[in-house]
Amino acid sequence: MRGLWLLLVVVAAATAERVFIGDQVIRVNVQSEEQIQLLQALENQQEWELDFWLHPVSTELPVDIRVPHSSVSSVTEYLIAHNIHYSVIINNLQELLDEEKAEMEENQMNEFSTRSFNFGAYHRLETIYSWMDTLVAQYPKLVTKQDIGRSYENRPMYVLKFSTGGNKRPAIWIDTGIHSREWVSQATGVWTANKVQYIATDYGTDASLTSLLNTMDIYMLLLANPDGYAYTHSNDRMWRKTRSKNPGSVCIGVDPNRNWDAGFGGPGASNNPCSESYHGPSAHSEIEVKNVVNLIESHGNFKSFISVHAYSQLLMYPYGYSCGSVPHQPELYSVGKAAVQKLTSLYGTTYKVGSICNIIYPASGGSIDWSYNLGIKYSFAFELRDTGRYGFILPANQIIPTATETWLALKHIMEYVRDHPY
Repeated sequence: MRGLWLLLVVVAAATAERVFIGDQVIRVNVQSEEQIQLLQALENQQEWELDFWLHPVSTELPVDIRVPHSSVSSVTEYLIAHNIHYSVIINNLQELLDEEKAEMEENQMNEFSTRSFNFGAYHRLETIYSWMDTLVAQYPKLVTKQDIGRSYENRPMYVLKFSTGGNKRPAIWIDTGIHSREWVSQATGVWTANKVQYIATDYGTDASLTSLLNTMDIYMLLLANPDGYAYTHSNDRMWRKTRSKNPGSVCIGVDPNRNWDAGFGGPGASNNPCSESYHGPSAHSEIEVKNVVNLIESHGNFKSFISVHAYSQLLMYPYGYSCGSVPHQPELYSVGKAAVQKLTSLYGTTYKVGSICNIIYPASGGSIDWSYNLGIKYSFAFELRDTGRYGFILPANQIIPTATETWLALKHIMEYVRDHPY
C-alpha cells in the first residue's frame, strides 16, 4: 500500500502543471561590452535557473531574463553590484498566465455553445487539428492535409497544402510554432491558413492570389513542434524545446531551431542538454526536424521557406551561423524592407530587417539557413509582436491584429516570389 501511495505521489508530481508565482521578467539595456560579458556569465551559470528570453549579444539590443522567485534577490544583487541597470517588465509571471488560462477556458465554453472557432483565441493542439479537418472537409478541391510523419511522442505532424492542381509545382513553405511557447506564432498560422482559404475560395476576386495559386502551391505546417506545444498546455507554459530524451542527462528536449544542418553546433547553440538552446546530439537528430527535411528535399521545388517565431518584431534572412553576407543579401533585404512597409501600414507596428546574426544574435543550426543552403533563395524568419512588454505571453486580443498585419508582409513576399522565378 505504501508503495502505491509513493507511486501516486511520483505520478502527480510528474504531471503537475508548473507554476511561476513570483517569477519576474527583467530587462537590461546593455551599456557596454563589459556588461555583455557579465550577463553572459550570468547566463552560463545554472544555479539560479535563469531563462533568457533575449540573449546578451549587443549593446543595441535589450536583454530579457525570466528570474525564478527564489533567485530574484540574488540576481538583483548581482546586477546592482556590477552597476547594471535593469527594469522589471513583468512583476509576477503567474498572474499573466492565470489571466491567459481563464480567457482560454471562457473561450472554450463559448466555442462549444456556439459551435464556432474563434481565431482571436489560443487553442490546444487537438482543437487546432480538429479545425484543420473541418477546413479540409469544407474545401477539398483547394486544401489537403498531409501527414508528414510522427513526433517523438507519436503525435501526427500535419501540413496543409493549398493547391489548384498539379504535382510538385513551385511552392512556398510556411511553418509556425517551432518554439512551442511562442503561442502567437501558432495562432497567426491558423489565422493565415483561414485567410488563404477565405480568399482562394472566392477564387478570381483577388487577382493577385488567384495568379499565385494558378502557378504555385502553399504548404503550411501550423504546429512544427507538436509535443512541445501540447506540453505548454498541460505542464509548463514556458517550454521551448522538443520532448525527446537526452541519453546521459535528466534534461529533456532539443532546441529544434538549432538542430538543422547549417553551421550545426556553432555560435548561439549549446552542447548542454539542460540549455534552452541545446543543439542536440547531431544535425537532424529531432524527428520533427527530419520530417520537414524529408518533405522539402523530396519535393525539390520550393522557392520560398518562411518560419514564424515570436517575439521582437523582426523580419530576418540568412545567415544566423555567420555574420557574413549571403550572395543574395541585397535582394533579400529589399524584399524584407518592402514587406515590412506593408506590415507597418496597417497599425504602425515597427519592424527591423536584416540577417539573423546581425539583427538579433548568432544562431547556428537554424531552419532558414538550412533552406537557403539547399537553394531556396527566398528564406525568411519573422519574429512577431511584441518587443517585450508581454514577451511570450502576448494577450489573445493581439492575435488578430498581429496576424492581419503579418499577412500583408507574407502576401508581399509570396507575390515577389511568384514574379521572380528562378
